[in-house]
Amino acid sequence: MTRLIFTVAILVFALCTLVPRTSAQVNVTQKNNNPSRDGLYIDPAFTPGNAANLVRDLNFSGTIVGNVHSQPLYIEGGPNVPMIIAVTASNNIYALNAITGAVIWQRTDIGPAVTSGLNCGNINPAGTIGTPVVDLASRRLFFDALIAGSPIKHFIFSLNVDTGATNTGWPVDLNATASYNGIPFISLDQENRGALALVNGIVYMTYSGYNGDCGNYHGWVVGVDINNPANVHGWATAASKGGIWGHSGVASDGTNMFVITGNTTGTNGTWGEAKQSFVCKPGRSLAVSQATTGHRQIGWLSITETPTLAVAAPYSLMSQARRLRS
Repeated sequence: MTRLIFTVAILVFALCTLVPRTSAQVNVTQKNNNPSRDGLYIDPAFTPGNAANLVRDLNFSGTIVGNVHSQPLYIEGGPNVPMIIAVTASNNIYALNAITGAVIWQRTDIGPAVTSGLNCGNINPAGTIGTPVVDLASRRLFFDALIAGSPIKHFIFSLNVDTGATNTGWPVDLNATASYNGIPFISLDQENRGALALVNGIVYMTYSGYNGDCGNYHGWVVGVDINNPANVHGWATAASKGGIWGHSGVASDGTNMFVITGNTTGTNGTWGEAKQSFVCKPGRSLAVSQATTGHRQIGWLSITETPTLAVAAPYSLMSQARRLRS
């Protein structure tokens, strides 16, 4: 099924290359095209008339190795022809020619994906699962990779999107750098299924547990400064579990960031530690302040309590969160 999803997405991109283009670039740098995760795509060349004449491009052949759980991205404006960026659960990273499907560059040396040793789960191999994000201004690609070893670890990578070369200072080892209020980030228990987001120079990753709800996982948001990757901050649910399960990861209005947690246990009847959405605000620390009814402020984060929407995308809650903040 994941290969089929990737094939359909590639087909859409390939068909778009057949439409006469204006001079404007149309990049898809993140999941659902926009930080809000609204899924709105606007291409001036993609008119109803042009759409009616689209046919499958039989000359396009994009072959990659590994299952694809994420959304392919579409990048223009570099030294290459337009590219499709695809990542796989085998930790293989590809830039494909969007017209022919030929490989422009590939990275198969990121590190071995995890095939054993997890306490539960239904993805095997487990490597790069969440949709990456591209910063067009600096031409950098960011993604999370789960790498086998002793111990298993999540690493955040940054590559030159035009060449595939690893940028200086990366990857970032989350086991070694991420913690919150005495809670260490333990990769063995945490799954990154959500898409990465880039908000005000910080790349954000979200984490849940694995299918089967095993282990002592927490819902996590980890932020890494893209210009100083040694600057890593995190937030985790105080109660056990409470993963951020939604595949969209985070949504943003350009200033704040929204996520949703669910499947929390050990709350001792405290609603605020159970099911929440929260809103990240600009800043460089994640120190917790006193919780208040319905809303709490946490430096980068401002938490708004909501009903259970454990696997939902947070976009639909943005207007509600704004009302609660006012």
